[in-house]
Amino acid sequence: MKRRAVRWLSATGFHTMRWVEWGPEDGAPVLCVHGLTRNGRDFDILAQALAAEGRRVICPDLPGRGESDWLAQASLYQPPVYVGALAHLLARIDAPWVDWVGTSLGGICGMLATNIPGHHVRRMVLNDVGALIPKDSLERIRDYVGTDHVFADVAALEAYLRRVHASFGTLSDAEWRHLADHSNRRVEGGVALHYDPAIAKPMQDAAVEALDLWAMWEAITVPVLLIRGAESDLLPADVAARMATRDGVRLVEISDAGHAPALMAADQVALVAGFLRG
Repeated sequence: MKRRAVRWLSATGFHTMRWVEWGPEDGAPVLCVHGLTRNGRDFDILAQALAAEGRRVICPDLPGRGESDWLAQASLYQPPVYVGALAHLLARIDAPWVDWVGTSLGGICGMLATNIPGHHVRRMVLNDVGALIPKDSLERIRDYVGTDHVFADVAALEAYLRRVHASFGTLSDAEWRHLADHSNRRVEGGVALHYDPAIAKPMQDAAVEALDLWAMWEAITVPVLLIRGAESDLLPADVAARMATRDGVRLVEISDAGHAPALMAADQVALVAGFLRG
């Protein structure tokens, strides 16, 4: 595993985005983009499996998360800005094409990127996110994101993650510990979640409505693996079924998960790896 960084430019100046990278530098690239409050280390298990097949796997921390810079202006915590930062990363690696694995927010960024003329995404995995996100789901997310909890230690933070992210599915103790180990930052009085609480401000400052991305979805022409947690409230079953009527879309439901499958279980890793071989 290698740690790398790129400087990217927003409307307010330059920032640093960091990522971890697995596999050979001349391998066919896979970009793995995490969910709203998560970070690139969520993909360690998947990345190691793909790297063993000779793929170059790049797992960034989006701005405001993990090891990447926080942004001084909270209004910049929006998918178009994230895609702009990721564009700098893709320009840095200078590959003719890339496969995209996106969980939740990472999938929204992927859909947006594949709507931009001249993109070079070859295949895309959308992990529990789709063309319509219900209002109730967005309200649920708004209510837990951005609360600046301070935990006595990493064990207490892990207990919180197990509760808030129970819908990730059946994870081992070691996998929950891995998430906690890479989700904390030291603060006065203990540890806190490793993201800028201001990432929630754009959601808090506007009336929450269902997010309709159907027009964006209809413009996508690359092959898509659509993964849905069977108990997901963010990707309703009828939305996933309608998305799967499009040519080149394969829908797979994960029975023991909600939003969003962690992509750590062996069968989930094999599912993604098999699709990306196509």
